[in-house]
Parts: sequence; structure tokens; C-alpha cells
Amino acid sequence: MKFDGTDAYIATDDLTVAVNATVTLERPLLVKGEPGTGKTELARQVAAALGLQLIEWHVKSTTKAQQGLYEYDAVSRLRDSQLGDARVHEVGNYIRKGKLWQAFDADEKTVLLIDEIDKADIEFPNDLLQELDRMEFHVYETGQTVKARHRPVVIITSNNEKELPDAFLRRCFFHYIRFPDMDTMRRIVEVHHPGIKASLLTEALTQFFELREVAGLKKKPSTSEVLDWLKLLLAEDLSADDLRSDAASALPRLHGALLKNEQDVHLFERLAFLARRQG
Repeated sequence: MKFDGTDAYIATDDLTVAVNATVTLERPLLVKGEPGTGKTELARQVAAALGLQLIEWHVKSTTKAQQGLYEYDAVSRLRDSQLGDARVHEVGNYIRKGKLWQAFDADEKTVLLIDEIDKADIEFPNDLLQELDRMEFHVYETGQTVKARHRPVVIITSNNEKELPDAFLRRCFFHYIRFPDMDTMRRIVEVHHPGIKASLLTEALTQFFELREVAGLKKKPSTSEVLDWLKLLLAEDLSADDLRSDAASALPRLHGALLKNEQDVHLFERLAFLARRQG
């Protein structure tokens, strides 16, 4: 198994090395990077490239590690016992498999995505240490031990909202997705907007990267946002000259696709005001 990127996903050399290293080591791949840099999409593209089923576990602030293994519905069992349902005699009827169990129980090797692990409680990663390391867990209600038939390719994403425990990090192969440079961004845009005019792309990306460098931005626009912006520019049939004519106003055309909070909009409005005064 070797990952070299796909037609729909531009993977840099260091990223392909990281993916192939985690496949070889059979350790989880921990991927960090700015929001919108394609961390979640990476897992989907790895599954597509390797021809494997993808199982996605999207973590929320209320998610517990136990939910990834299984959940026991004691309330339903109590209700059924009161109704005289024969199902109550088999506890397995009230066990719901979690995403890890699904991956462990699959007939073939899978890709397991644990998305945004840093959203959960700080103990969440520690609670998964043994299961991800040994690839097995115990179901106390039934007394069975679930072992992985095939060790899944585990890809874990984080937006760096909180630090992860050292013991968890030690068990992972780590990769940070750097923000794409101009040339890489051109290749990414070509995948999503093939045939875009070179002049428009050059002017749009120049403005985009200049915008990202403005001091004081609360949220820098990401790869996904520049793709949305370009889609709007194409829909409006705007040219490079149209973008250049707007440059003097400081706020780029259709800036709502790039600037996502009022602080940053006000920042650019102040810059435009200062530029007019100096002019």
C-alpha cells in the first residue's frame, strides 16, 4: 500500500511520506494544521487512493472515548423488560457498536478518521491509548474481547485548540500541514477550478496572500475559503482588471468569502480610510 495523492487532492512530498510512514509503522497519523487546510479530506483521499472503506468519527465537545467503542442502552432494556419483550434475555441486543468497533470488526482493512480530537475533554486521548495501541478492548456487559481483524489506518486530526498528552503523542506519527505556498496553491486551484484564466488566478492569489499577511487579522483566510472566493469570482465573470480596480478600496471584491468576522472587516475599513487620507 502506497499513497501518492489523488487527482482530487494535491499532497506535498512530506505529506505523502507521513501517510506512507504511518501505514508502514501501523501507528496513528496525527495531523495538525490551520482549519481549512484539508486535514479531514486527507483521510477521505487516503481511503480512496488505497481502495479502503472509510469510517469517520467526528468528535464533539461532549464526545466520550467510550462512545467510540460501544454504548450499552440500559434504558431500552429496562423498558423492554417491563413490557415482557423476549429480547431482554440477550444483552447483545442493547449494545451499539462505536466507530472503533466497526473498524476492528470490518472484514477488510479500513481507514479510521478520528476528526478534531482536540474538541473533546483532555482525558479523551488518554482513554483511547490502550485500544489504539493493542487494537482490542473488552465489552464488560457481554464478557467478550473485541480484537481488530485487520489493523486500520488511523488518521487523527487536530486544530491545536488544546495540547494533547505526551503519552498519546508518543504513540502517533506526527505531521503538520503547512499552509500552501503560491505554486502549491495554484495546483490546488487547478484541481477545483480547471481552466481558470492565468491572469485572474495570479491577481486573486496575490491579493489573497497579501491579505493573509496583514498584521492584526483575527482569522486568516484558509485554502477552502480562497476556493470559495474564486468560485464566486468566476460566477460573477470578473477579470484580473476588476480585482485590480478594487484593490484601492482595501477590501477585496466579495470579501465575505475571505473575512469571517467583523473585527477583520473593520480592520480593512480602517486601512482603507488611512490610505485615502494619506492619498
